Amino acid sequence: MLDRHIPRRGADRILRLLEQFPAVGLVGPRQVGKTDLARRVLAPDAQCVHLDLEDPSDLQRLSDPLLYFSSLPDARFVIDEVQRLPELFSALRVAIDRDRRPGRYLLLGSASPELLRRSADSLAGRIAYVRLHPFDLSELASQEDTLRLWNRGGFPLSFLAAQETHSWEWRRHYLASLVERDLPLLGLSTSPTELRRFLTMLAHVHGQLLNKSALSRNMGWTLPNVDRHLEVLQSAYLIRLVAAWHANLGKRLVRAPKVFLADSGLLHALLGIPHIEALLGHPSVGASWEGFVLQQLDSLRTPEDELAHYRTQDGTEADLLWVRHGKPLALFECKGSSAPRLSKGNTIAANDLDVQHRFVVSPVRSAFPQREAFVVVPPFELADRLAEL
Repeated sequence: MLDRHIPRRGADRILRLLEQFPAVGLVGPRQVGKTDLARRVLAPDAQCVHLDLEDPSDLQRLSDPLLYFSSLPDARFVIDEVQRLPELFSALRVAIDRDRRPGRYLLLGSASPELLRRSADSLAGRIAYVRLHPFDLSELASQEDTLRLWNRGGFPLSFLAAQETHSWEWRRHYLASLVERDLPLLGLSTSPTELRRFLTMLAHVHGQLLNKSALSRNMGWTLPNVDRHLEVLQSAYLIRLVAAWHANLGKRLVRAPKVFLADSGLLHALLGIPHIEALLGHPSVGASWEGFVLQQLDSLRTPEDELAHYRTQDGTEADLLWVRHGKPLALFECKGSSAPRLSKGNTIAANDLDVQHRFVVSPVRSAFPQREAFVVVPPFELADRLAEL
């Protein structure tokens, strides 16, 4: 692995929330770096106790959580993989109500529906959440990392692998672990073979309108079963659905969301794309680039911002919209070419929506203007451009 520490943007927010709330939940997919971030954030705290609920000895310590917490009145607890012990949440509620000092509990979870539901029920008003994304370009601080990040994805052990083949093998093993262990733990009883097939099918429609009927037909599943699997995959941050933008524009709008794999590296593993040269010549390169741009935007999004797509029945479309308080502020066309060309439908969409900030995101070195007030920008500039909205 490359000897490189990459500071995470969520660190300051975690520290700030630990000063305000009795508990903070750090959520995100497995292997995204939650444990490492928690250790770095709380490294100066000598009273910090780290419990990993995948370790039987740590699990045993919490056989009586209230007794254990009260036995260490000055400690701060980091509890990893907390979704593995759902009954812990009710005990935490009692412990917090007895002692509401802020910052005593940092809960790390792989964002299972069980985690979110039980913590919402038991810890309402007592917990704040931070989501940890895979690496994005604003964290990497080097434009030279663009192609590596696009190809390998943002999971630390994939991105920082010393060799391309090591990154490829890590992602293949990660997917195997997902379908054999992690997704069944989240409540999916489907066989690993079927789960892998479903993920692969989603990879092949990455960036397209979600067609649940086609998925149901091809998998031989009922529509409720498709819905259940999509819900779990979203809750585990493995896929991302981008809703259609609705407005009274006097046009017939497409209302279906678009579906994306949430990490470009996992997408490429599912599609059998082992390196950047194979990616650049693959039929899915355009869809992959759009998903990569979505990843960058999603990691920069604040709670008041939403991402949407826009499409009419006659083919007018905008890849991604940045929406704040119900108003589109920026439009992003994603073109995986260093010489991008806008379509007529792209420019019509921008004018339909009357969006002032219009961007074409492409793998270019520096920004330059395009027609109809569009600006071609590299993904590395997105954070600065969004700061101007």
